[in-house]
Parts: sequence; structure tokens; C-alpha cells
Amino acid sequence: MSDRHIAESSFSHVINAPIDRVDIADWLFHLSDAEYQRCAPPDHIAVGVTTTDDGQPMSINVEMIGGNLMVQHYVGEVTDPHHCRMVSVSDLFSPLLGRTSLHVVWDLSVQPLDEHSCEYVNHVTATATDEFLAAINEHGISLEQAAAADQEASSAHNKKETPLYAKSIERRALARSNN
Repeated sequence: MSDRHIAESSFSHVINAPIDRVDIADWLFHLSDAEYQRCAPPDHIAVGVTTTDDGQPMSINVEMIGGNLMVQHYVGEVTDPHHCRMVSVSDLFSPLLGRTSLHVVWDLSVQPLDEHSCEYVNHVTATATDEFLAAINEHGISLEQAAAADQEASSAHNKKETPLYAKSIERRALARSNN
């Protein structure tokens, strides 16, 4: 799908907690709706946790990105304490394109900086589905034009949510250390 590349962004932020207290998977699959909304207001609308039919963990995220409503069905391909790789065929509701979809990979990771802190990295990649390619083609939009618009919007969104996710993970890590 590399020839279908739409957007990619990666931002990082320091978590002021020891890495042995950080558990990204635990945070992600216990994230409350209100906490999710605090991680990118007003863009984050709702979050829920479920499983696929075969039992894989899944996070359903509803958010606005660049004026488009996204419903993401993130399946946990990797759900470790220091790394989660979430993959979704996301529903995209666009004022211009109508309902279509994008393939999105959300990669969350943390690496130690020292014994008291670590660095959180929030990496997002979007690629076009056949449905998305048909929608932009129907509206006379090139893949390059669609990619430029999505790159700008998704990078701005990721830049906004990354430090807020890091602070949320930090709060959960510090609360865990007090138990």
C-alpha cells in the first residue's frame, strides 16, 4: 500500500514517570471516555473498548480530524506495556467525499530516558483504501492533493494529542505507583 500513502506523522513527549510504571496497553484499554476527550478537545468525541470476533482487543475511537468525522476500529496487533500497534480500517465521513474509509496504523511506544522518565512516541500512518481512491477519483481529486490535505490535518491533530496522551499515561503510571 506504499503507493497509496496519505499521511504520516510522529511526535514525542516526555513522561515524568519511571518506565517500569508505564503500561501503554493498560492505559489504552482502560481509557475512560472523559479522559479520551481531554486528550484532544474538542476533536476527541468518544472512545470505547471491545474485542474482535476472534478475541483481539479493540479500541473504537471517534474523532474529528480536519473537518472529517473518523470512526476508527483499532485492532491491537501488538499490545505490550511499552508498545502498542493498533490497526484500523477507519470510517471517514467527509463533507466533500461522503462516507469512505482509510487504513490507519497507530503506533504508541515508550522508551526510557533515565530512571525517572521516559519518552512517549505517537506515530500515525494513513493509506488509501480502494474505497477512498474511488471517492477522490469521483470528485476529481488526485491522490497527491488528498494526501497534502490529510497530511496537514493529521499532523496538526497528532501534534495536539501527543502531549495530552503523554500526560494521561503519566497520571495513570503515577497512580499505579501509589497502589
